[in-house]
Amino acid sequence: MISIKKLSSRLTLFAAAATVLFSCSGGSEGKVTDEVKKASVTNLLEVEKPQLTFGFIKLTDMAPLAIAKEMGYFEDEGLFVTIEAQSNWKNILDRVIDGQLDGAHMLAGQPIAASAGFGRQAELVTAYSMDLNGNGITVSNEVWAKMKANVPLDADGKPVHPIKADALAPVIREYKNNGKPFKMGMVFPVSTHNYELRYWLGAAGINPGFYSADNIQGQIDAEVLLSVTPPPQMPATMEAGTIYGYCVGEPWNQQAVFKGIGVPVTTNMDIWKNNPEKVFVMTKKFMEENPNTAIAVTKALIRAGKWLDTPGNRPKAVGILSRPEYVGADSVVIANSMTGTFEFEKGDKRAMPDFNVFFRHDATYPFYSDGIWFLTQMRRWGQIPESKPANWYSETIKEIYRPDIWRKAAELLVKEGHLEASEIPDTDGYKAPTSDFIDGVTYNGKDPIGYINSFKIGNKDAVQ
Repeated sequence: MISIKKLSSRLTLFAAAATVLFSCSGGSEGKVTDEVKKASVTNLLEVEKPQLTFGFIKLTDMAPLAIAKEMGYFEDEGLFVTIEAQSNWKNILDRVIDGQLDGAHMLAGQPIAASAGFGRQAELVTAYSMDLNGNGITVSNEVWAKMKANVPLDADGKPVHPIKADALAPVIREYKNNGKPFKMGMVFPVSTHNYELRYWLGAAGINPGFYSADNIQGQIDAEVLLSVTPPPQMPATMEAGTIYGYCVGEPWNQQAVFKGIGVPVTTNMDIWKNNPEKVFVMTKKFMEENPNTAIAVTKALIRAGKWLDTPGNRPKAVGILSRPEYVGADSVVIANSMTGTFEFEKGDKRAMPDFNVFFRHDATYPFYSDGIWFLTQMRRWGQIPESKPANWYSETIKEIYRPDIWRKAAELLVKEGHLEASEIPDTDGYKAPTSDFIDGVTYNGKDPIGYINSFKIGNKDAVQ
């Protein structure tokens, strides 16, 4: 018997061949369309599990999942995918580990922490980076009114960006002198947001607190108390006065502007330019048992990322993301960042074409050096409580980040005409050293110990 997948593939090829014959006989001016050319060379993988359920959190950077589904890229690979919104990052992690979800949109730090021993432990892997940038740090109107006096203005009277946390330091001292600890929110202990907020504060000499093996709150010696708040609840929590600011992804910074309750003061593009934000995660067990399925999923997501960064497609993406089954926020709010602009104070809208990047700058490739950065921050702030040798960082990340799967998927897409060969990076998995950080410190993924020891605030490693 012929399987459904094989039959589907053969029918696709038959249809393509028929169209070619028709066009050669005079129809459609005798020209074969690009779609027919692509169909004629597409070969479906023998996917082991065609029915899949993926999870996501209601943030704009889940876009590759929505686009892969809505544009039919999953179906092109013989996959029938259900996408389900999840309540919080812990829930999404637990459901992937427990097998209730086949994969999910996750914080870049989640699979790394699970393997490094912080929080729930599991063997998780990623073959696809979902996006670059996309976060902001927002403060309440009251805090911004106090900060603004410390921020230089340009010739038009607008704040000069990037705004460093130096402008916040006097406000924190004022709150402390009045007996009010300064409280800010981030979305999860191993989120990019936690590390970006800590980096921003630390660069200004403000101690955001440490973790230890016995204290997982991360508030040891803290001058700012950081706590977890789910992304969609950030604006309301700040409006209620429970926190005075937060670091979160979109659309929840722009929502604060839209509601008139707060002001974004910086973005993570300024904290670490072109940083990885979310990743698509499966368990190691799932990938080993379903290798073709993993490649097929990665193919669909790479295509989705490329579609999102193709000029002219973002307005359509905004319409899709605004649906209640996806992000469910007002399309005007989503469009603020997704269409290449970002609004700080109300009316201060600035061009920021790279705020959300889904394909350009090799955004989808899972670089080892990106993953190692998260490990260095886990060590810096005490989530990894003991010193590790330099080779531990590279060995650990190579168990989690799987560029080999990404490359197999990309090479198939090149053969099918969906990618150019030049769009596959020529790399050993490490980006070149960069100082594109708000404090100008140089990061080299091949020298994690030197990087950890370069900070004034943070744990130090004696191991060389």
